[in-house]
Amino acid sequence: QVQLVESGGRLVQAGGSLRLSCVLSGGTFNRYAMGWFRQAPGKEREFVAAISSGGSSTLYTGSVKGRFILSRETAKNTVYLQMNTLKAEDTALYYCVAEPKGTAIIQTKPSYWGPGTQVTVAS
Repeated sequence: QVQLVESGGRLVQAGGSLRLSCVLSGGTFNRYAMGWFRQAPGKEREFVAAISSGGSSTLYTGSVKGRFILSRETAKNTVYLQMNTLKAEDTALYYCVAEPKGTAIIQTKPSYWGPGTQVTVAS
């Protein structure tokens, strides 16, 4: 059974940076597209970013393009979300997701979810 565990969330000042990590266990890492969703208080969960199983392509929602960078490290079964120039509106619970059927599916209905890590940006 695939399990995902996120880490790295904390309180940070606006304009600052933060890196989230997510480790996949129980599956072959390079068979899964990986990504992140987030949910802010009182709002619906939204797609943030995804990376293909081989790492050759990435996708970002418009509000984070140019600020967030998603990468993956096969040797550590880990995906990283580097978040720069953070804004108060980035405050949310961030969920790591994994999907064996690729980035087209992971944007809408990923198969596996982590429990989430809280990011709070103070303005």
